[in-house]
Amino acid sequence: MTMASIPSRKSMRLLFLFVVATTLAFCCSTYAQGRGQNSDLLTQVQTIPLEGVEGRIDHFGLDAKGKRLFVSALGNNTVEVVDLVAGKVTNHISNLRAPQGIGFAPESNRLAVANDGDGSCRLFDSTSLQQTATVDLKDDADNVRYDKASHRFWVGYGEGGLAAIDPKSGKQVADIKLDAHPESFQLETNGKRIFVNVPNAGYVAVVDWETGTVIEKIRMKEARANFPMALDEADHRLFIGCRSPAKLLVLDTETGKTVATADIVGDTDDLFYDAANKRIYVSGGEGRVTVISQTSADTYNVAGQVATAPGARTSFFVPATETLYVAVPHRAAQKAELRVFSAAPAK
Repeated sequence: MTMASIPSRKSMRLLFLFVVATTLAFCCSTYAQGRGQNSDLLTQVQTIPLEGVEGRIDHFGLDAKGKRLFVSALGNNTVEVVDLVAGKVTNHISNLRAPQGIGFAPESNRLAVANDGDGSCRLFDSTSLQQTATVDLKDDADNVRYDKASHRFWVGYGEGGLAAIDPKSGKQVADIKLDAHPESFQLETNGKRIFVNVPNAGYVAVVDWETGTVIEKIRMKEARANFPMALDEADHRLFIGCRSPAKLLVLDTETGKTVATADIVGDTDDLFYDAANKRIYVSGGEGRVTVISQTSADTYNVAGQVATAPGARTSFFVPATETLYVAVPHRAAQKAELRVFSAAPAK
């Protein structure tokens, strides 16, 4: 070896610093990936391609007995029918007008699809996927919920309304007026109240569905732009996802008071309460699911963040299988797909 080939102390020091920096970067990257897919929170177990689906993806509906998931491909003007056993899309409902909300009535085998584009709520036979009825709600038909007790679809629409639709007749049977457009809403299973997010009015409306009247307005104080919602009926707690700022508000359904808050992912559009595991899952367009643990009716802590993808703000949780489905839209090299996460605790 010649003298010229022997590394100088300076070059050796630079090489050492390079190795240290590279190692630290690798460790940080590995840690970040681990935090993104933390197995004690949510573990990704499957990816279901949504081939040919373009644009924004909105809400979901479930046929539990038939093991099918219905996905509103709003920007694609379709509903994608996913066979959960096969793990793939097996059918489509086409020629829709920006579908947003979906509801499924198992007793009548009817699927309700609410459309923003023409304000219609269209009913389909879920076996043949043939349309059976159309209810014209005039404008921005949005979230859909099915009430097993009354056997009705409830649909939020327009500048301020909740419509009740009979799945069998395909007719609108009730209408409740609100001050502005309703976003997510939840129905009590052991009561007659409907809690409705009305973000443009800055409150949660409490509706008596029997009388068709608003009986209370819970004003948003700690945050605004209240879009998604979930209900813990047993503990009398209402969970509200807000975008400005990005916070979860926990409300007492008996007093209307805020009992807790937590920071969440930005641009949220869906959140779900996992009663079995005492957790709340909040999906947002920033590309994460915020997981919040519930240690008591009044105590909540952010357990962690699970990485998804930019724009993946809608999701759907199935308690029976402890599964969270997150919708990922097509953006550049990012493919449209459903990312399937298990919420079951690690054994």
